[in-house]
Amino acid sequence: MKSLLANKSFLFIMFTAFLSVMGIGIIIPEIPFIVQKYLPGASNTDVAFHVGLLTSIYSVFQFFAAPGLGALSDKFGRRPILLLCLLGSAFGYLMFGIGGSMLVLYLGRIIDGLTGGDIGAVFSYIADVTKPEERGKMFGIVGAVVGIGFMLGPAIGGFISLINLAAPFYVAAGLTVINALFGYFVLPESLAHEHRSSDFSLHHLNPFAQLTSVLSDVTLRTLLFIGFFYFLPFSQLQGIGGVFSKDVLHWSPTNIGIFFFVVGLVDIITQGFLSGKLIPKFGELKLVLAGLAFTGIAYVWNSLLVFFPVTILAFIGVIIFAFGSGLIEPALGGLISRAAGPKQQGRVQGANQSLQSLTRMTGPLIAAYLYSFAPNLPYLTCAVLSLIAIIYVVSKRKFILAHIAAQNVNL
Repeated sequence: MKSLLANKSFLFIMFTAFLSVMGIGIIIPEIPFIVQKYLPGASNTDVAFHVGLLTSIYSVFQFFAAPGLGALSDKFGRRPILLLCLLGSAFGYLMFGIGGSMLVLYLGRIIDGLTGGDIGAVFSYIADVTKPEERGKMFGIVGAVVGIGFMLGPAIGGFISLINLAAPFYVAAGLTVINALFGYFVLPESLAHEHRSSDFSLHHLNPFAQLTSVLSDVTLRTLLFIGFFYFLPFSQLQGIGGVFSKDVLHWSPTNIGIFFFVVGLVDIITQGFLSGKLIPKFGELKLVLAGLAFTGIAYVWNSLLVFFPVTILAFIGVIIFAFGSGLIEPALGGLISRAAGPKQQGRVQGANQSLQSLTRMTGPLIAAYLYSFAPNLPYLTCAVLSLIAIIYVVSKRKFILAHIAAQNVNL
């Protein structure tokens, strides 16, 4: 483990995960103000609609691309896919920074989405080079790095936007290109030839075919369904959080950046330290249940901010949410990876990312629609979804434990 963390290739993998989430987070503080810039005189509802659409369109194209990229990585290896995704993201950031019209903003997000399979490839790479029993802990380390990206992305966006609203995107593009060059020189291929998929055809690029294949496994289907009901409300929070903070709390991009900085800080502590200690003691499923309970409480808490728009209350709510999120993600990621064979890691991780894309595609639009009725309605809906997820996990707990145990994997 220590030698892995000291390895340059592993540092590249960590930085790739960081940049992927930083690129998503960097848009959150600025996007309501950028949309307002190109749509002068637009109502808050219209701004919220375009914010939701810009957030979701990335995920629409990621949904179609991610399973194919995962299958390609199973056939040809993780290295070329990771480098391709980085270059695509850099170009997408550059277009968004150049801007000039709403059309260019949408094109930038589309390009980034088409090459947005890097997180799936990152988790596949980790699965290639670690033992099954170590993956939950390693995914926790990756999650902590993701937390840093989520923390610094909005913070960087908020502070650099004081210079220019486009400046954060140029910074993200530059860092991504530098990381791609670094990976080109230091990253070895992780997928051994004997573990590569022997067959590949055009149907592997069909996201629905890939999803159908993965979801035909009853254990994977159950675990991915749990993830769907976690990420759907989370995507609503991502899609509407900036607009909610602007309208209800009257925050600036810098204030919003600081807010998400706190999210990432708590996430780092939970995923990078606590989850590694708690998973061996309590098991993944108990952590998933606890995390869903905390995030559900946080959604209810945030819904009350429309009545009590106090900054300290907003920060308490986000700390509760980040703690719960930090418990869920490494535990659920470890379970999904264990349920997949060595020749399926890319495909399964691609399908997992595609389902997450589906939630990020629909979540922001649902949130924008609900927001038009009441600013806190998206959060109340998220709380209900979290409750449904808890009930589902409890009902499927014995089934999951039995199927994982049948594969001689210790929880």
